[in-house]
Amino acid sequence: MINGGVHFTERGIVQNIRAMRMQTVLMGITNENVVGFDKIGYQAKVPVVSSFAEFIGEDAISTTTDDKVGRLALTENPLDVALAEKGYFQIQTKDGVKLTRDGRFKMNKDGEILALDGSRVLTNMGTPLVLPVVPEKLDDISIDLNGVVRVLNKKTRKFETAGTLGVVSQDGIAVLAPNVRQGYNEYSNVNLQSEFMQAMMYPKTFEANRQLYQIQNSNLQRVISSLGS
Repeated sequence: MINGGVHFTERGIVQNIRAMRMQTVLMGITNENVVGFDKIGYQAKVPVVSSFAEFIGEDAISTTTDDKVGRLALTENPLDVALAEKGYFQIQTKDGVKLTRDGRFKMNKDGEILALDGSRVLTNMGTPLVLPVVPEKLDDISIDLNGVVRVLNKKTRKFETAGTLGVVSQDGIAVLAPNVRQGYNEYSNVNLQSEFMQAMMYPKTFEANRQLYQIQNSNLQRVISSLGS
């Protein structure tokens, strides 16, 4: 007895489909980094492809954060603060404590220092940063390299300490020498040249897998058609 039939092998067509989907995800990460190039406090996402990617496709892709310091730009706004070292400011949001590199702060009428979205900026003690006196102008606020915030009391003509900015690592460990720069903004750490190089590679790999998929799919259809006739 002769056994016949069409046997489908996953390693061909399915792997090409997985590879194309992976290139699409990787291209999406690159696009997100390019869009974030001019965003203050944005940190580039780095794709990580784990083992057995040929079997699990895009599920093999995860991302890490590039924590290198971005580009510092002078603003001369006393409440614009940037970190010249690795670390994050702590802010109190409605969803809990969040970490951010965006140091564009503001002050409300009660002397509270807030993030742009209104979240409270925290000190290294985990308490909201509140100025002991509300200054007439922002130039009366001083922030040193260690993040110590002081404000000039016009009555006593002396600077009073409000607290120290809470700067921590990704793991929540205090950064002892954060190198805080008052009057600066930190733009993203995205390397456009590197991102564009990656952006050129992904479409080529996608197209190579697409062509292989088309060839294998055409061959499979031809075999099925021949057997049917």
